[in-house]
Order: sequence, then C-alpha cells, then structure tokens
Amino acid sequence: MPSETSKRLETYELTIREMTLEDIDKLHELSITVLWPHRPEDWRMLLTLGKGFVGCDPIGRIVASGMWFPIGSDFTTIGMVITSPRLQALGGGRWMMKHVMAQCEDRDIVLSSTKAGYRLYTSLSFQPVSTIFQYQGIATSIDPSHLVVNESVRQLEPKDTESILQLDKSTFGTDRSNIIKTVLEKSQGSVLVRNNKILGFALCRKFGRGHVIGPVVAQNSADAIALIAPHVNQHAGQFLRIDTAEQDKLFTDFLNTSGMQEFDTVTAMTNKPLKKAESEFHSFALVSQALA
Repeated sequence: MPSETSKRLETYELTIREMTLEDIDKLHELSITVLWPHRPEDWRMLLTLGKGFVGCDPIGRIVASGMWFPIGSDFTTIGMVITSPRLQALGGGRWMMKHVMAQCEDRDIVLSSTKAGYRLYTSLSFQPVSTIFQYQGIATSIDPSHLVVNESVRQLEPKDTESILQLDKSTFGTDRSNIIKTVLEKSQGSVLVRNNKILGFALCRKFGRGHVIGPVVAQNSADAIALIAPHVNQHAGQFLRIDTAEQDKLFTDFLNTSGMQEFDTVTAMTNKPLKKAESEFHSFALVSQALA
C-alpha cells in the first residue's frame, strides 16, 4: 500500500481510501461532473470485477477515483480514473494513479486514455497501442436486403458459455472468464455457428444512456456485422453505443448505417509491449473502455 495516503494540493487536503459499494451514489455524482454516462448500476458491476480507491476532501466528499481490474496473474486494466479538472492540474490524477499502479505490481497494464489524461499517462511511461473509436447514436433498423444474410447466426443460449469463454481467451490472449461471465449475466447475445462450431459472438447490455454492444469476436467484418445486426434491429429507435479499434470500411460504414456515428476517441495505452495473441479471430468491440 502506498505510504502517501493524504496530500495537500494548494487549498485541498485530500485523503485516499479503498472504494466500497457504499460509495456508488457519490461515485455516480463524480462521473456526472466529467460527463461520463455511467449509471449506478454500471459502477456496481465494475466494483464486482475490480478494486479501487477514492480521494476524499476534509468533509468526506469523493473528488477522485481510480480502479484496477486484475485479469489472470500477470495482466490488469486500469480505468475509472476521474478527478476534477482543477485537481488534475494540481497533480490529483498522478497521485491517484500512483496508488492504483502500486497495487498492480509487475502486471502488464492496459488503459484507455482520454485526451485530457494522455499527458499524464505518457509521463508515467505508458505508450500508445491503438485508437479506440466510440460510436453512438439512435439505432436505425437494418434492411435485410442491405446485408448478406447469415443463417448461421442465432441467439446465444446457456449451453454456449464454455465455447464463448474459450473463444474470448484465444482472441484476447488472456483468460478473462470472470469478466465475460459477469457481462453474460447482464446481456443478450448472438452467436455465429458453422459446422456445429461457434465461430463468433456479440453481447449487448444496458449501459449509460441506453445499451452498449460488446464484446464482439469474429473472424472478419462480415461475420461481425451479421452478429451485431440483430442487436441493432432489436434496439431500433433507442440509444446504442459500441467501442471499437476496428477501422475496416465495411465495418465502419455498417455502424454509420446503423445510426451510430463516431462520437469520440480514446487511446489504448500500455506500460509494457504486449504479446499479440496468435488467433484467426479478432476483437471487433471492447467490453468497455475500463475493461478492454
């Protein structure tokens, strides 16, 4: 545990402590101040998957947060690092990140950096890996005549869980069964089946202003589109979001046709060179920016 559990930032006297479920309402208020869409329910799911710290002012208000999500024994993501702009300028973000990083020890770390946080993370020796594109908007029904109909796509069933976990592991390069199982409990899913074998899946769950699609695993853009299309049609007229590093034009044109326009970008960053998973499958959407 880092020794510096209190810090004065000009007129701010801050203390740091472990994050608990009792903090959810205050954490929700904190994320609203930086215009993040997380609902209390979204915070609650993250707290079941990770650990974190909160920074508090002298009267107990939460003014900073940071979380880490261990995956296996040697990998973790960091997310939900929030400070007010003034505290960020005074070093509040660096203070929080040092506490979170101390818990990660020698693990490989991946995080999604906003534009505001990029300078901080580079100063902590993180290097950019890829750009993550946030697409969102009011979903528009997809005319089947505009798609190559894939009759092998069906609704996900409980019996598919083990196949999905194995497919995700081979694609991601690390076993993150704890995350996928938790997301599965809150999601509706689609799977692509050929020769009685699952060759792709997409999950969709409530998040923020509406629903988010992710993760999505497939061999190519056409398969990813076939997996995502049922979720777009199911939520037509509703707010829908997807976070993806994919830049293939077939895929991005489909997202635009579906009513999801590029809204923002973040930068995936790591503290160590990542080992690329050797797989014929590809990740077409993140679980979330905090969880990768």
